[in-house]
Amino acid sequence: MRELRIVKALEAVEREKRLDPLVEKVAGVVDAVLQPRALRDLLHGVPAGHPLHPVMVLVPTGAWISAALLDLMPGQERPARTLVGAGVLAVAPSALAGFADWSATHEQQKRTGLVHSAANLVGTALYGASYLQRLRGRQTSAKVLSFAGLGAVGLGGFIGGHLAYRQAVGANHAEDVPHLVSPGWHEVTRLDALPEGELTGLDLDGQPLVALRRGDEVEVLSSVCSHLSGPLSEGELVTDAGKPGEACVSCPWHDSVFSMRTGEVVHGPATSPQPRFDTRVVDGTVEVRLPDAG
Repeated sequence: MRELRIVKALEAVEREKRLDPLVEKVAGVVDAVLQPRALRDLLHGVPAGHPLHPVMVLVPTGAWISAALLDLMPGQERPARTLVGAGVLAVAPSALAGFADWSATHEQQKRTGLVHSAANLVGTALYGASYLQRLRGRQTSAKVLSFAGLGAVGLGGFIGGHLAYRQAVGANHAEDVPHLVSPGWHEVTRLDALPEGELTGLDLDGQPLVALRRGDEVEVLSSVCSHLSGPLSEGELVTDAGKPGEACVSCPWHDSVFSMRTGEVVHGPATSPQPRFDTRVVDGTVEVRLPDAG
């Protein structure tokens, strides 16, 4: 079965560099508004362990779909109006979460995301106009505006699916690491080859690792950032990222921060932890093992 034409259109959007000046302006506004890192982490969904935006969009979308069903039934003007208004109010927190995620993506994803947000903005404006018409008692035009808004929001949802699944925004980009590493212990380097207190890149059967030596102990994570595959071995060692006494690694691409000891997310935009390797030193050789590998 052939792909729909809209898919080819979205691929063209990904390559459309003329969108970049607008992308930069919007990104500047988002960065200025979402200054506190704790707020960004919350909007990214770090406490939830996955992006928050896809969950939050259920509220306005669900309200508007329910309103559409009521609009097809006689005598349901008041509950339909309530649902339309509730959906409009629920857009703001959902949009904030979406823009927080969008601001920490690659340029191709930003271009697509800009069109996604534009479609949703049009849909929200149509629903806002519909709500005003309902207050004025103009039910026919209100319903027309609502169904037009539902179409725009549906288009935005389709583009959101392209972002999430075709462009892998929000996916765990380190999920496949346990399936690519064989079980058991593996020699990776000599202990004396690792500099003290510095991040070092290693390789295990083609899988990049990042290691930190502290005395005779070595902490090792997958170097493929779970957010968008950034190389953690090229990142920075962070010691004051909200985990007292723990060394953390900061991704060089979008500044996600992970604990070197546990692999857990300290700061987003990443929401999935890094695969963490068990380590041991045998006769001066560092060996690693990934739990549940294979």
